[in-house]
Amino acid sequence: MRLRLTPREDSFYELFSDSANNLVTASRLLSELISDDSEREAIAEKLRVCEHVGDEHTHVIMRRLNETFITPFDREDIYRLAGTLDDVMDAMEAAADLVVLYQIKQLPRDVVQQVAVLERAAEITAEAMPRLRSMRDLTEYWIEINRLENQADQIYRRLLAHLFSGEYDSLSVLKLKDVIEQLEEAADAFERVANTIESIAVKES
Repeated sequence: MRLRLTPREDSFYELFSDSANNLVTASRLLSELISDDSEREAIAEKLRVCEHVGDEHTHVIMRRLNETFITPFDREDIYRLAGTLDDVMDAMEAAADLVVLYQIKQLPRDVVQQVAVLERAAEITAEAMPRLRSMRDLTEYWIEINRLENQADQIYRRLLAHLFSGEYDSLSVLKLKDVIEQLEEAADAFERVANTIESIAVKES
């Protein structure tokens, strides 16, 4: 058991939970945007608000990191976890923004599955964050995130094959490819979050 001679700053746990809960909100908005083309601009604006909220969470974590002498785990890991959570948000918001900017009316069916994977990844990431405090019962979380990322890869490859099947004109291919690549980046970023948490848990065990 470690002897602490000075108080440790524990507010990072709440900040990480706030960031993860914001990803849940964003993933649900993204699901709405993909499924319904009638309110896309309004939903995309809500996602931009989520992205700004996420940026603020990241800035608060970074400021707190600079002001704190003793942190709950390695400073480098705190920095990396904040950054990867922010990466997820940026990729989801970018995908939504591209759908609106490109005026894409109909998306391939597998895009709905792609977003469903992101929504599930967001939910279990948010569920895992409070367990950082005890570093217990986290193994199933990163195993499930890895499984979801593999599933996302399969959907992504299937979408690419669909795009280049000849069904779409070249301009539509370029637009849709940009969107599905951002969604794939979000899935990859969720895995980077899980890898960071696994690294922290191993160091703290």
